[in-house]
Amino acid sequence: MWAQLIKTHLKSGMDSEYVALMDQFKAIEQPDSGLLRTYAMRDAKDPSAVYMMVIFENEEKARLREKDPRRTEGLRAAGQTMEQIFEGDTQFVDLDVLVESAF
Repeated sequence: MWAQLIKTHLKSGMDSEYVALMDQFKAIEQPDSGLLRTYAMRDAKDPSAVYMMVIFENEEKARLREKDPRRTEGLRAAGQTMEQIFEGDTQFVDLDVLVESAF
């Protein structure tokens, strides 16, 4: 498995728009993309800091998904939403999943 952690900052008062953005992403997802799970989270000590964790079957599928033309139009709309609700830099951390545990 492979994962990516994305950190950015949410403009004040944009909580519901952040949730709506996650719905936008879900609506454009393709069944064969390799995406296994997505988490949208907020920093408990800094409410402006938000994180997205996306987990894939492997990095190759994740990279192919980035270029999938079936997602182009939906990503354009999501990009407009992101411009409206986020501020500052966005950080991306690529992660190789070593162990997965479910309880």
